[in-house]
Amino acid sequence: MTTQAATLTPSDYILEHLQNFNSIGGKQHSIVDFTVINWDTLCWSVLCALATMLVLWCCARKVTSGIPGRFQAAIEMVVEMAEDQSKSIIHGDRSFIAPLALTVFVWVILMNTIDLIPVDWVYGLNSVLGLFHLHLPHHRAVATADLNGTLGMSCSVLLLMFYYGIKIKGLSGFTHELVSAPFGAKWYLAPFNLLLNSIEYLAKGVSLGMRLFGNMYAGELVFLLIALLGSIWHFEANTSVFGFVGHVLAGTIWAIFHILVILLQAFIFMMLTLIYLGQAHESH
Repeated sequence: MTTQAATLTPSDYILEHLQNFNSIGGKQHSIVDFTVINWDTLCWSVLCALATMLVLWCCARKVTSGIPGRFQAAIEMVVEMAEDQSKSIIHGDRSFIAPLALTVFVWVILMNTIDLIPVDWVYGLNSVLGLFHLHLPHHRAVATADLNGTLGMSCSVLLLMFYYGIKIKGLSGFTHELVSAPFGAKWYLAPFNLLLNSIEYLAKGVSLGMRLFGNMYAGELVFLLIALLGSIWHFEANTSVFGFVGHVLAGTIWAIFHILVILLQAFIFMMLTLIYLGQAHESH
């Protein structure tokens, strides 16, 4: 915890780290607010997407038919995992869906991994930028800890569900399913069927984004609380040794455990994406 961060109260310290860098509409006042653009979420998600494509491209470019190296073997394991999962869920053309599952898995892993960067990195960077009379405001690098980012990803999956539903069943078949399932094709049941199907699609989109956001947001809060524990050592109180030991031990243990959370959340997001797209291929 830096000197500048230590001047804040614990509540102000946490709130400062939970603010996004936006420059258009200011602070977001509602869940849906298109007047605000969180530039940090946008930039880091795009950078991670480019890094994902670069990693997969480098592996594909250097792939050999002989004994693979460690990097190629690791990527091949991930590719086989994504292919096996898509094959067991999607009964149809997987030429786009299997690569999509692979890309989503690696992309979410990279975005989640940024959470392992020390929480006060912005303060340390500003000490360097100050030499050039530059300043980086409050900044959240973890795009998956921003509800806007995860809901944007889930909305993309929702659009793919509509696309494959219409592609596989046709526009008339997709529309007929919306108004005829689950209670039947009676005309007087059409409004209830449409309402339930609309709620189902909305729930899938919201739950997909909220699940990833909730886990990463909670992990970010734990890192901030551990950083506050280290402030006991910084303030040189009588319990400074306990603050230092607690900060180091708790930070190390949580970082190791959080690696499992990073991988698990990426796998869950990929699997739910496959399940939802698989459901779009099936008829009620």
